[in-house]
Amino acid sequence: MGLSYSSPANRQPKWFPQMMKELPSMSGKVVAITGCTTGTGYIAAKACAQKGATVLMLNRQSERAEKAWKSIKEEVPSAEVVMVECDLQAFKSVRKAAAEIRERYPEGIDVLCNNAGIMMMESGKGEDGFDREMTVNHLSHFLLTKELFPLLAKKAAATGEARVVNHSSEARKAPPTKLKAEYLEKKTTDLGGNGMLAKMGRYHQTKLANCVFTFAMHDKLQAANSKVKALVAHPGLAATNLQVTTSKDSGGMMESILSLLMTFSQSAEDGSMGIIQCMCGPDANSGELWGPKSMTGKPQKLKPEKLLTYEDSKNMLVIPSYPCC
Repeated sequence: MGLSYSSPANRQPKWFPQMMKELPSMSGKVVAITGCTTGTGYIAAKACAQKGATVLMLNRQSERAEKAWKSIKEEVPSAEVVMVECDLQAFKSVRKAAAEIRERYPEGIDVLCNNAGIMMMESGKGEDGFDREMTVNHLSHFLLTKELFPLLAKKAAATGEARVVNHSSEARKAPPTKLKAEYLEKKTTDLGGNGMLAKMGRYHQTKLANCVFTFAMHDKLQAANSKVKALVAHPGLAATNLQVTTSKDSGGMMESILSLLMTFSQSAEDGSMGIIQCMCGPDANSGELWGPKSMTGKPQKLKPEKLLTYEDSKNMLVIPSYPCC
């Protein structure tokens, strides 16, 4: 179709360079981030490396993962950048990655950024029996947070803070439906089929879960007087490979809609500013949502929509025996 595209739109960053100048040093900090082969995750990983952090890149084993790691190493030769194999489609891979991090960094980690995501996938379940989009976007990140929380708590006790940062999107509020338990349970029936609205609904539920999880975690951490912060960000409409892949895979009307929307997108660098602010910014506090006020713009602290903070929704995502969630 005339509006389709095969690579991210070439957008020049407007605000990102100034933000990089203003960010504090991350020297001595250990940052773990999922889904950082391209797009906002890659930019956030490189930004942390440039600021002096040790960066753990959690990705599926692939040529793209190797290329991303080498690229950051070449651009920031002084940085410690570590590849950690982590396939969010399988809980056993998440547990293995967490075990590796616990062994290598027993003194703790400062930041866990749950960034990875897939979008508008065909209906289907993963090897653990859950909807595969919910598995990658939320459930595996939930598990990773649980597995790494002792390291975050240890570092927070030693230094005064640590952070869990989840990455949501504008889809958190559209359609305006509450979190539904059926999307979080083992899959026994088809979740709506493969029409455009069904795909949008499934993606919405995963991005809503990212936010609800953040606020549920914040409540529990505050009640425990924990020094671990829980934050969430959204990128607005950013020109990244996620949008390209979604457009190509969707076809038809959705491809045309996404292609048209991308003509109004901002750069991946500007889109990454929300999670970077949550990961590194001195003004970011637990329980906050950061991102552009609309589809594009500088990130700011936003008032969460009511949809993100219903107590019954948060209760779906709180497990009493877990210290963080």
